[in-house]
Amino acid sequence: MLGFSMIQMVRKDGKKLDKTMRREMVNFYRPFRLVPCFLHRPFEYVRKKTKKLPVLIEFDQESFAGGMNEVKNKCGHLREHPSISCCSTKTSVENIEYLVKNGRHIKKIHYDRKMTALLDTAVPSINADELWQEGLIGKDMTIAVVDTGIHPHEDLQGRIIGFSDFVGDRADPYDDNGHGTHCAGDAAGDGSQSNGRYQGPATQANLVGVKVLDKMGSGSLSTVIEGIDWCIQNQSEYNIRILSLSLGSDATESAEDDPVVKAVDAAWDNGISVFVAAGNSGPESQSIASPGISPKIITIGAADDNDTEERSDIAVADFSSRGPTIDGITKPDLLTPGVNIVSLMAPGSFIAKTNKNARVDSGYIALSGTSMATPICAGVAAQFMEQNPELSPDQVKDQLIAACEDIGQPPNAQGNGYLDASDTIPAD
Repeated sequence: MLGFSMIQMVRKDGKKLDKTMRREMVNFYRPFRLVPCFLHRPFEYVRKKTKKLPVLIEFDQESFAGGMNEVKNKCGHLREHPSISCCSTKTSVENIEYLVKNGRHIKKIHYDRKMTALLDTAVPSINADELWQEGLIGKDMTIAVVDTGIHPHEDLQGRIIGFSDFVGDRADPYDDNGHGTHCAGDAAGDGSQSNGRYQGPATQANLVGVKVLDKMGSGSLSTVIEGIDWCIQNQSEYNIRILSLSLGSDATESAEDDPVVKAVDAAWDNGISVFVAAGNSGPESQSIASPGISPKIITIGAADDNDTEERSDIAVADFSSRGPTIDGITKPDLLTPGVNIVSLMAPGSFIAKTNKNARVDSGYIALSGTSMATPICAGVAAQFMEQNPELSPDQVKDQLIAACEDIGQPPNAQGNGYLDASDTIPAD
């Protein structure tokens, strides 16, 4: 097998192929095991011409025009991406081999893979499914989602146990924006409508919807503070142990002077573990949003798991806000997946109407942001808190931090690292 031309190409010119392309080149020969040896050469000749792969071809920045001509002459129709000196096409393995060997202006050929880190990938990526094997599904834990509301989606059936509307003053759960519903599913969707495919970590946790943002996804500091205070006041009635806030604003003053920080700190001091999005203003430094600048609470950054369970492929999402905070404190605290996360869609909501291309099946939609990473982390907390519900917020934070894996990025980008949920429970 080592004598086959593309195996030799991978060995000699592997740097011009991304990891997935190298794997595709090797896997190209798998069917050869079923073919008699004397037919290998003609079979290879035919298969190279007929097997096609979707590729993204990257050129040296100063050689875009020359590179495009090289590829056009060989592959024909292309989609040009001049801003990033790339083009994309679907072409034969034979053409790929030729371009790797002869393309003078080609920097790298990437497999044009589907870039959707679905929850059926995001959950295994942080090993939250290993807690399922321990029977930890967030049962009897309540997560309050302070956001745009929650639509009573099939995947949340019977688990929205409370709802308070500080925008429209409606009694029954609804979500006219869609953001809060997505976040609720990120934390606690059970995958009922997708035959278990799109699940959050805490599949049996209860939810309380606190609507503080309007149809357009905006609100005021006072409304947000009012919603947080409502959670504190109703903590005992609904057993609210976790607060998830995928919202924020530019940090313009020190944490000790920020009114929303004071509100989340108050919830923390009352025994509620608070999870807040770092913000989506990366990769600029000092871009952590309020109230994520609070030293007390758990601030979540977003990782790009590249639609894989391979932890070596994980990177900090470019948009994820970086520290230090306005006060010079290292943030975020940790990372969980936040790129193209498929979760629940609120029918007829603003997001559903304006992001039609992001819809997945009939009841789901793919969104990106630290907004998605935050409830995923909150869901993991609900999982291990089910085993020990008396954990204080400080203990929850310590347990999460201790379960993080360093992915080699600066502390103000990755915090303590990428969460490995399997390490949040003591070993036997």
